[in-house]
Amino acid sequence: MLLPKKVKHRNWHSTRRNMKKIGVETRGITLSFGQFGLKSTSYSRVTSNQIESARKVLARSVSKTGRIWIRIFPDRPITKKPPEVPMGSGKGDVQGFCFEVKPGRVIFEIDGVTEPIAKEALRKAGTKLPLKTRVITRTI
Repeated sequence: MLLPKKVKHRNWHSTRRNMKKIGVETRGITLSFGQFGLKSTSYSRVTSNQIESARKVLARSVSKTGRIWIRIFPDRPITKKPPEVPMGSGKGDVQGFCFEVKPGRVIFEIDGVTEPIAKEALRKAGTKLPLKTRVITRTI
């Protein structure tokens, strides 16, 4: 699982969840390394477990012939209080790390495999993520 070596602040502020004001991504929207990519079309927080699950699917499909790039890194801590704890007494403990994916962000890239294999692998990886995705290809 991906997680930062150290963090400056253990707990972050909670963000607003108003979907109308989220907007689209301005960075990381084009393919930089591979021939095929998985691009998000909706907003969601992707946890390190979900990234690892999608990476395993890609690695199984691509085998030794291709290369995989993960374009996101979970650096945002997620906190949660234990069940049946009364209100007050501070914020909960850190449960894991996530990355806030906005529409338009490229999440994974693949190179070194044929087009049908790459598209099917990226489609399977997209089913492991909690957001809507589409497969994109590099135009020459």
